[in-house]
Parts: sequence; C-alpha cells; structure tokens
Amino acid sequence: MADVGAGKPFDTAMLESLLEEMGDGAIAIDADGVIIWINKNYHKLLGISPDVDPRGWDIERLIPESRMKEVVRTGRSILIDIMNFDDQQFVVSRFPLKNAAGEIAGAIGFVLFDKVEPLAPLMEKFKVLGKRLSLAEQKLAEARKAKYSLANIVNRSPKVDKVKEQIRAVAQHDSPVLLRGETGTGKELFAHAIHSVSARRNGPFVAVNVAAIPEALLEAEFFGVAPGAYTGASDRQPEGKLALARGGTLFLDEVGDMPLSLQAKLLRVLEEKEFEPVGSNTIQPADVRIVAATSLDLEQMVAKGTFRRDFYYRLNVLKIEIPPLRDRLEDVPVLADFFLEEFAHRTGEPVRLMGDEAVQRLMRHSWPGNVRELRNVIERACILSKTPVLAAETLGELVPDTAVGPDQPIHLPSRKGGDLPAQIAALERQAIIEALQLCGGHKANVAKHLGISRSQLYDKLKRYHLS
Repeated sequence: MADVGAGKPFDTAMLESLLEEMGDGAIAIDADGVIIWINKNYHKLLGISPDVDPRGWDIERLIPESRMKEVVRTGRSILIDIMNFDDQQFVVSRFPLKNAAGEIAGAIGFVLFDKVEPLAPLMEKFKVLGKRLSLAEQKLAEARKAKYSLANIVNRSPKVDKVKEQIRAVAQHDSPVLLRGETGTGKELFAHAIHSVSARRNGPFVAVNVAAIPEALLEAEFFGVAPGAYTGASDRQPEGKLALARGGTLFLDEVGDMPLSLQAKLLRVLEEKEFEPVGSNTIQPADVRIVAATSLDLEQMVAKGTFRRDFYYRLNVLKIEIPPLRDRLEDVPVLADFFLEEFAHRTGEPVRLMGDEAVQRLMRHSWPGNVRELRNVIERACILSKTPVLAAETLGELVPDTAVGPDQPIHLPSRKGGDLPAQIAALERQAIIEALQLCGGHKANVAKHLGISRSQLYDKLKRYHLS
C-alpha cells in the first residue's frame, strides 16, 4: 500500500482510481478513526442514501461493530473476519496505512463477501474449532488453579496445626513466602493452600520446578521470548511463567537450585514488580505473588556465595517451616488411611484397612523420605498384598523395624522424687507399659483398657518413646 504523507489527507483521486471498483466494498479512515473515503459499492451495500456523504464521520457511527480503530491502534492487519451490520454479515479484511515516516496514518478495509451463506461449511468448521479452542483454554485455566486447599492437609499433629495458622496469616498479604522443609514433606501442597486462601485465589497458580529445567532455558521459561529475539524464534512464542501467573501465584520449587544470574533478574521482579521478555525492550508488569520452597540450607549457601544474599533476604520475608514426618508421628495413621482411600479411588479396588501391628510398624519408622515415602510404602503394600487388611508382615521388607521397646531404658524422673507432673508422667508411662503387655501390644484393646481414644494412645506412646 502506498505511503500516506505525514499529517496530510489521503489523495482521494488516487484511491478512487485504484479502489473504486475493487471488491464488494472498500473504506478508509485516518489515524483518528474518521472516514476519509468510501467507494460506491460499499455506500450501496450499507444502504446509505445517495444524498448522504459519510466522510468526516467516526467509523463506528456508520459501522458500530467495525474493528478499523483496532487496526490503527495495534498496527496489525486483520486478514479475515466476520462483521455484523444490522441483520447482515460481511466477510472483511482490514489493513493499516503508513505515512512516509513509517507511522500508522490510518486503515483501509475491504468487503470480500457480502453473503456468508456460501461459506457456511467453512464457518461451521471455524465454529467447531472455536469451541475446541474455548474448551482447551478452559481446561488450561482449570489446570492453573490451585489443586489443594487447607482442607486437603491431613494431620492430627499440633505442629501442622500451627503451620495451618501461619498459612492463614501469610495468605492475607502479598509478600514473598519461603517454605522450608525436607524433601517429601509436601511443600507444594502447602503452597497450593496459601494460594487457595489468599485474595489471588481466583487467579492462576503456576508451579516451576527450578531443578528440572536446564539452566540455558530458565530465563526464557520465566520471562518469555520476544518475537524474532533469536534465529528460529517465531512470532508466536509461548508466554513465560511470569506472564502466565499474572494476577495469581508463581510457585518456585527447589529455589535453592536457581543459578545466580537468574536470581539477580528475579530480584528485580520482586523489588520493581516488572520484567522484560528475552530479546525485548518492552517492560511488562509482574503482578504475581512469589511462593518459594527449598530443602537446602540457604544460609550456608549464602555464606559460601552460591546463593545471593539480597535475593535470600527478599525471599525470606515470610518463612514457614514444614516439620518432618518423624517429628509428627501422630500423623502417620491418618495419612496412611488417607493414602489407602486414595489408592482405592484411583484403582477402583475396595478400600484396604491397616492392622494394629502394621500401624505399629509404621509408627516405629523414622521416615527419612517423609510423607512421600509413606505414600509409596502404602501403594506398594496395596499392590503386593491382596488381603483386605494389611498386616505387619506385608510391611516387613518395606519399612525397617526401628522400635524403642517398652523395657528399654528411657530417661524419665524417678517416681520417688521430683515434682508432681514428673511423677504423674512416670506413673502414666508405667500404666501404658503394663497395658501393652496385658493386651499383647494390640492398640485398640490397650486404648479400651486404659479408657482413652486410640489417637490419645498414639500421642502418649510417642511422648514416652514407647512406639
């Protein structure tokens, strides 16, 4: 298309000679969206009275659903589109017009077909594709929502109750959160819970495992790539995780494995709330809440220089420690029951039960792999055994028996001296030992004999090292 002189009206004589007889209709506007030319075919097609001249009108006054202003604003062509006008539908194309300086000076549109009936088969295919695209976008949006909430955190331990309280508190703010805990403690579950009770709950939840992405790809993964940023970069590069998480939460799992160069760039995101895609000079807002997690000793890494001190302090605004499973053994029975139900739901098999001795065996293990290890043990036990009740023998090869027996020495105050709470504790421990011996270690019978609940019994077994 010929350039248009800067600040000057179009040469209508030239346009008329080129476009008057082109297609079923053509129209042009200037940079302000004002009609500067319309050919006779379009004049007639729109049903405009012969004595009415729409030049000088705003394009949307004549055609309310016109997208010509969008072409001027974006500088991008709309090659094919369906435009509604009264009770008619037109297939149209629209293109930007530039002046000699390369600036957008207006736009021109053409009517390709004034009747869409002959295009019905094609339009039906477009409609089906549109529905599929809409469904795919809906599924993608669902996939980016938090999958878990506080209700999904199964526990009986007061330590985890305290973590839940911390989650409710930090969720009310947008400051970064750092989740600390050993591998397998379920840090991502707690990150989902933070998002689900925050003001960003309706936004996306985007998780990135930093350790799983090659270092060379990390920057593009986070910030995205501008079209043409490098050889082979297409015009439709996927968005980076910061753009995908806009309005929601970005979860950085294994943040301790992040290279120093990327830490510096994410520090700017945390402080300035903005970022630039790779190969772009355009600054984009970073409307995300950062939740990070690590099992590494970041303080030691900072001292060694393998983790940026400023990035560490910016991440560590709100810190939550996830306790290991060995420090909350009272959660083992309820977690085991949950995993048994989960396995049954996933496989369609009947729900298995856990025998008392099997529960004892689980309670005697130190769980170096934490909740993830427990889940794997339950799944393997369900696969290896077809009995409705899992016995201790089934777990024999899966869980080492590291019990502290009742007759092994334990450092408790003597019943003959000390304060009253210490003497009561010694008496309570002795009563539990006698009940264990009397009932052959059967936990349900021990709890019934002592007049306490099974959960209370487990609490006391742990407290007195009688697991």
